[in-house]
Amino acid sequence: MMNRHLDALYITRPVSIAYLTGLEANPHERLMALAVRGEGATLIVPALEEERARGRATNADVVAWRDGEDAYELVTRELAGFTEVGVEKDHLSLHAAEVITSRTSVSELVDVGPEIKRLRLIKNDDEIAKLQRAAVITDQAYEVVISKMRAGQTEVDVALLLASAIGDLGGTLSFPTLIQSGPNSSLPHLEPSSRRLSAGDLVLLDFGAAFGGYKADTTRMAVVGAPTEKHREIHELVLAGHDAAIAAVRAGITSGHVDAAARGVIERGGYGKEFFHRVGHGLGLEGHEDPSLDPGSDTLLEEGMVFTIEPGVYIPGWGGVRIEDDVVVQEGGCHVLTQADRSLRVIPSK
Repeated sequence: MMNRHLDALYITRPVSIAYLTGLEANPHERLMALAVRGEGATLIVPALEEERARGRATNADVVAWRDGEDAYELVTRELAGFTEVGVEKDHLSLHAAEVITSRTSVSELVDVGPEIKRLRLIKNDDEIAKLQRAAVITDQAYEVVISKMRAGQTEVDVALLLASAIGDLGGTLSFPTLIQSGPNSSLPHLEPSSRRLSAGDLVLLDFGAAFGGYKADTTRMAVVGAPTEKHREIHELVLAGHDAAIAAVRAGITSGHVDAAARGVIERGGYGKEFFHRVGHGLGLEGHEDPSLDPGSDTLLEEGMVFTIEPGVYIPGWGGVRIEDDVVVQEGGCHVLTQADRSLRVIPSK
């Protein structure tokens, strides 16, 4: 605020509020905001979040509004007398901007969203500890569920088993679990369906546990019954690309270099066109955040960055293979948080 000569900040993204105050909440359609001034901060919440906010947000005053009241009266009070205010332009609605500028003396809204994302980019020891715990729960849940998987179960059945296992182990779901079997596994973001696992199917499991708000994300592969030569060939190729990318990670190189390490292996194996997404994305309070490991990206990796490594090969009508782990950047390499067995696991066909 001092560097940008701003009078105040008006923060509205729930994940930014969680990072800055400790209150993790989804207000849905209701207004929730953090007003930061030189002398302190005020968290404006719907009444249904008031009690939780007072218990979590120790570094901000809390004010609440009830359904039927005009929440912007509180906003007007907190921003009264200010001219230049920092906001998150990628989240603040046009309606909210118009209300603020019409009811207060605010005449300039300055985007500070990138600065908040920059603060979140490097994880501190406490954040890494939570991410490590989330990864351990994720690994343990995988071993529980893989031992219970059988032919005849639906993709939804397996997703529910994972949700139950993660809950039993003390975590919550990072994101809706993806279970894709047979030809469905060639569609990277297809939601679980009523399709039943059958002999010869590849089964892709993409899931993660969250702990203390911080999210893990992993993908493992299985096959129903004895794997074919092609199953093994594609799995081994993707695993080699995965391992090459992890070996490339260290502080000071670009994220594009990490992508190229995996992509080169898969291209040399003859499946470059079938690997059509980036090699990874950042992790933290969100399942997808900075940095993004895109092909050709010149983002320099720094110690404390956390992201996924997840190359994949997807063959329409046949299936897909993706292997994903979470890593923390270190000076001379990286620490791999997720450690569950990466082999092609065999599910009983009867």
